Amino acid sequence: MPDVFAELVGQDDAVETLRRAARAAAALVAAADSGDGVGAPGDAAVGGAMTHAWIFTGPPGSGRSVAARAFAAALQCHRGTGCGECPGCHTTLAGTHADVRLVVPEGLSIGVADMRALVLRAASTPSGGRWQVVVIEDADRLTEGAGNALLKAIEEPPPRTVFLLCTPSTHPDDISVTIRSRCRVVALRQPSADAVASVLTSRDGVPADVAGWAAAAAQGHVGRAKRLAGDPEARKRRDAVLAVPRRLTGVGAAFDAASALIEAAEAEAEAAVAELDASERAALQTALGAGGTGRGAASAMRGAAGQIKDLERRQKSRATRAQRDALDRALVDLAGFYRDVLTLSMRAPVAPVHTDTAALASAAAEKWSPEATLRRLEAVLACRQAIQANVKPRIAVESMMLALWRG
Repeated sequence: MPDVFAELVGQDDAVETLRRAARAAAALVAAADSGDGVGAPGDAAVGGAMTHAWIFTGPPGSGRSVAARAFAAALQCHRGTGCGECPGCHTTLAGTHADVRLVVPEGLSIGVADMRALVLRAASTPSGGRWQVVVIEDADRLTEGAGNALLKAIEEPPPRTVFLLCTPSTHPDDISVTIRSRCRVVALRQPSADAVASVLTSRDGVPADVAGWAAAAAQGHVGRAKRLAGDPEARKRRDAVLAVPRRLTGVGAAFDAASALIEAAEAEAEAAVAELDASERAALQTALGAGGTGRGAASAMRGAAGQIKDLERRQKSRATRAQRDALDRALVDLAGFYRDVLTLSMRAPVAPVHTDTAALASAAAEKWSPEATLRRLEAVLACRQAIQANVKPRIAVESMMLALWRG
């Protein structure tokens, strides 16, 4: 039987927590339907299993947004179980349920105006009689004003509204302490390579050997493992990143490697957003009467400059985010290589991340001291942190490449 939590890999404890909460939420709805009344989602009558605000945390690829969407579907499930078969489950997972609002930031942040509008709509009565559910992916991208607007809604929640937030961690840099204190936390872990490989084989039909390699290379990131297993271009980009250590033969080579890495991220991001950008622009032009004739159509197009400019601004912000995400994936691969070198140097009994660069990692382990390898690994991690702190990517990457060359 299909199940809304089937896509959540290696998270048995979290799934059980969410199932209990969904059953508790269904009990609240049933009580309301029978005329017994309904309290807030955290009503003690259901043992505290359900509450009105949740935070899903975990490393990249652990399934934060997958868990949040699955839980939203379970809350809207007509059977109260997350069956995966009823209209409530289907429409929620498809993103078309009238009472489930999904916020996926297209730019680098979620602004206060967008959050205020979302909170206002979420306060309305559910059209389906169950819950208004707000899913905020990348809640760590909330601006201070947006966070304050959300906090007010969480502090004084409507009786039939549930907020589901996804963040990398509960550190104050990711989510404010005041919001954290009013939410229940579901901590997800990085699934094992074996669990990811099993899913790729059983769900996507990937051959076992390819699935095992992709799962290890993706370092527990299910979505990336699937791309590596099925997309030759993704494998080529990874190969180019893992070739960086042997290209660093001097200062000029370091700058060349930085340029190549930035340009590859830009190309990947452009390819990822090109189709959506074109469709959005075409839709806006159609709505504004492009191609029409007559004085009215011409006047409408002249007055549309502001809307077109706003669309271009949003698309540019989305492209910037896509570029940084692509660059971060490359840095994770690079960090994995230096991690392999370090474990070889220390003779640690752990499996390598990149089995296909074992010879290169072994040669590097013979050449570099463990301290030098650790410095290189720290340089990659520092580059990731700098980019997350809005340092210009080219500056951060060039600094990293010089540090990798110097050792």
